[in-house]
Amino acid sequence: MSDNAIEVKNISKMYKLYDKKSDRFKEALGLTKKKCYHEHYALNDVSFEVKKGETVGIIGTNGSGKSTILKIITGVLQPTAGELNVDGRISALLELGAGFNMEYTGIENIYLNGTMMGFDKSEIDKRLDDILQFADIGEFVHQPVKTYSSGMFVRLAFAVAINIDPEILIVDEALSVGDVFFQVKCYHKFEEFKKLGKTILFVSHDLGSISKYCDRVILLNKGKKISEGLPKQIVDEYKQILVNEEQELDVAKEDKPLVGNDTGWMQDLVVNPERLDYGEKKAEIVDFAIVDDKGRITSNIEKGTEFEVRFRVKFHQKIEEPIFAFTIKDVQGTEVTGTNTMYENVSTGTVEAGEERIISFKQRMTLQGRNYVLALGCVGFNNSRFVVYHRLYDICNINVISDKNTVGFYDMESIVSIDKGDQYET
Repeated sequence: MSDNAIEVKNISKMYKLYDKKSDRFKEALGLTKKKCYHEHYALNDVSFEVKKGETVGIIGTNGSGKSTILKIITGVLQPTAGELNVDGRISALLELGAGFNMEYTGIENIYLNGTMMGFDKSEIDKRLDDILQFADIGEFVHQPVKTYSSGMFVRLAFAVAINIDPEILIVDEALSVGDVFFQVKCYHKFEEFKKLGKTILFVSHDLGSISKYCDRVILLNKGKKISEGLPKQIVDEYKQILVNEEQELDVAKEDKPLVGNDTGWMQDLVVNPERLDYGEKKAEIVDFAIVDDKGRITSNIEKGTEFEVRFRVKFHQKIEEPIFAFTIKDVQGTEVTGTNTMYENVSTGTVEAGEERIISFKQRMTLQGRNYVLALGCVGFNNSRFVVYHRLYDICNINVISDKNTVGFYDMESIVSIDKGDQYET
C-alpha cells in the first residue's frame, strides 16, 4: 500500500428506507417485484487517502456521513460499493461504549477489548498498569461498567484504545464527554502519537482541535466528499456550508405558532417545537431573530464577531417599565450568560395596549465553540409583585463556530507576550 495507512476508493453506503414494515416483509419473501423502498445514500462515491503518520480530521454537518465512513474503515459496517484498504493495526473509539459489555467490570472489559484487538492475556497484562493509570477511575475499575458515569466510561474506553499500541487510532467525537483535564491528557497523547509516526483519523465538531492537530481535513456534506486540504481552508468552506444550509432551509410551520408573526424573522431559524412557553400573556413575544455581523438571520455565529439577539413584543395591556431579557444556556441546561434591560439600566417607559416594541441586544460572541440554546423573556413588577408576562425557554439553538477554544465557557481574549528574562552575571 506504499506509504498509505488507509485508502478509501469510491465507497458508497446505501440504506433501503421503507414506508411500511409490510413492504420490507414482502420484499424479503419475494412477494412483490415492485420496488418498495427509497434509496438513501449515507455515503456516495467517497474517495480519499490517509498517509502513514498523518493526523487527518473529518468534518461536516450532522448526517454528512462522518461516523459512517469511520465505521466502514473499522469494519463495523460493510460498504454497498467501493474498495477499502487498511495497512496497520487499528484501535477505534467510536460510539460511547462500543465494544464494551455493560455487565462486565472495567477490568473484564479491558481484557475483552484487548482480546478483540488480537492480544493474548500476557500482552494485555503488560499494558494493564498503563491503562489503569491513564483512565484514573480508581476502584470503580472493579465495578460493572453499567454503574459508570459517562465521563468514567469514556476515560476507560479511551485508555484501552490508546494503550494497546495501535498503528492507526480512530476517534469519533467521544472526547466531548470527558472533563477538560482528561481532554488535555488525551491531546498530549495525540501529540505523542504524532511524534511516534502513528496515524490518527478523527471526527470532531471542535474546529479548534481540528485546526490545531490535523495535517489535513476532509469535508463531507450529505454523503459526498466536498473538499480536502489544509485545516484553515477546509474549516472556512465548512462555515460557508453552514451559512448556505440555513439560507436554503424551508422551516416547517410549527404546531404552536407564535401569534402575530407578521415579519417572520424566526422563519429563517429552526424553532424548537418542544420549547417551554408560559406567562400571563399581557405582553407576548411574537417574533425573534439571531443576526450575525453581516446582517444575516442565522443560528451560526462565529466566535469573536458581533451578533444581535432581537425580538418583537406585542402588548395587550398597558404595562409600566417592562423588563426585556435573553439568556443563553448550554445543552445541559446551565445558564451560561444573559442580560436584561434592568441590568443594563435601560428605561423602557410605559407601553400602551396595542403597541409593539422591538428589542435588540448587541454584543461580541466570546463563548466557546459548541451548541447552546436561547431563552427570551418579558417580565416586570406590578405593585412590587414580580410578574412573568411571557417567557420562551429553549426557543432555538445558537451554534458558535470557533477555530480556537480555550478552557471553560468563554474566552477571556488574553493577549500573550513572552519576553526573555534578564540575564544576570554570577
